[in-house]
Amino acid sequence: MVVSKTTPDSLSDLAQKTQKASQKLAVLSTKQRNEALSAIAAALSTHNEQIVAANQKDCEEAKKEGIPQALQARLKLDQTKLQSAIAGVQDVVKLDDPIGAVQIHRELDTGLILKRLTCPLGVLGVIFEARPDALIQITSLAIKSGNGVILKGGKEALNSCQALIKVIHNALSKTDVPPEAVQLLTTRAEIQELLSLDQYVDLIIPRGSNSFVRYIQENTNIPVLGHADGICHLYVDETADLKQAVTIAVDSKTQYPAACNAVETLLVNRTIAGEFLPLLAPAMAEKGVTLRGDTETRQILPQIEEATETDWSTEYGGLVLAVKVVADLESAIAHIKSYGSKHTEAIVTENNDHAQAFLNQVDAAGVFHNCSTRFSDGFRYGFGAEVGISTQKMPPRGPVGLEGLVTYKYQLTGNGHIAASYSGENPKPFTRKDKIRTQ
Repeated sequence: MVVSKTTPDSLSDLAQKTQKASQKLAVLSTKQRNEALSAIAAALSTHNEQIVAANQKDCEEAKKEGIPQALQARLKLDQTKLQSAIAGVQDVVKLDDPIGAVQIHRELDTGLILKRLTCPLGVLGVIFEARPDALIQITSLAIKSGNGVILKGGKEALNSCQALIKVIHNALSKTDVPPEAVQLLTTRAEIQELLSLDQYVDLIIPRGSNSFVRYIQENTNIPVLGHADGICHLYVDETADLKQAVTIAVDSKTQYPAACNAVETLLVNRTIAGEFLPLLAPAMAEKGVTLRGDTETRQILPQIEEATETDWSTEYGGLVLAVKVVADLESAIAHIKSYGSKHTEAIVTENNDHAQAFLNQVDAAGVFHNCSTRFSDGFRYGFGAEVGISTQKMPPRGPVGLEGLVTYKYQLTGNGHIAASYSGENPKPFTRKDKIRTQ
């Protein structure tokens, strides 16, 4: 079922149907949910040409409308990205079932047994701009974790999302997973109504610009998981292997510059700036990167643009990199504290003490040593895929895979036990013996 221009009543009805479908999905076996995912992967492979063709229409329209290059890059779903997304679905099949894991198994007293078990959240509302491959990732994780999902893609990806949801629904209709567990909204007007459906939707996951995520956070009573900014830093320490630092910096910026984990600001220790920056500049120029530097940087690289205060707080999402020379490790950490978005921060250094100080002191969902910021990704972490990246302090934090889409509940089984027996003048003592603890 593809939804278009629903009225408020029909959207509420759709959410109720998704909730009912999610309840059926939640009690299916691991085998049944995995069979559904395998069916989706097979169907996406079979219909890959139609999906890519639909995406090409979106890309052509986006180009005509002058949509920013970063958004166009995210929008593109060619055969390579589609095959990668299909591989992600297949990887999710291989992951352990996140439902029903026994976290606590405790005897409170003889015959009084407490268990804490993982269970689905219920219904996810996921709102994302561009990136139709996100629809595939989110759907696979939702089904595996036993959750229903209502998806709202950006208007620029409409043809792509409709093609994908048609294939997914057809695949699910041949399995035990109700197709109604996965729904697609297509108009912007539906977002506000979706945000009001707290009786049916259990978690909102927005993926988009800073202003977009802020809007979602401020206009719903439903819990929101996500991040508003992706301002990532790479600090090149005075003891860094300079050749390695260049390679890491280039990859962090250019491997996929539209990604939220691409580096936006490069911090360089003053001691090695004179040697390092002349190595960096041609490597970045070869990839088409425009450098913007502070005063000290431009004394070494006078040909580059001047950076302003705005550059330190800008997520470019493209081939622009701000560069700043800093006095030492402490100065780098202070800059990150002031301008970072708690997404992903990295240091290049051969000094283990400096590395450990950076890893311990920098407050971010991901802190890396001697590797690219682009590794901050659910697929690369072995999660199969991700529904998004969370920069909040409360878990889940970082790339959110299956473990972020389940909650837990306590089950207590007794044999006529009453609380009064354990209080009063001669209370019966609890035994409290842990029988199993799996995590």
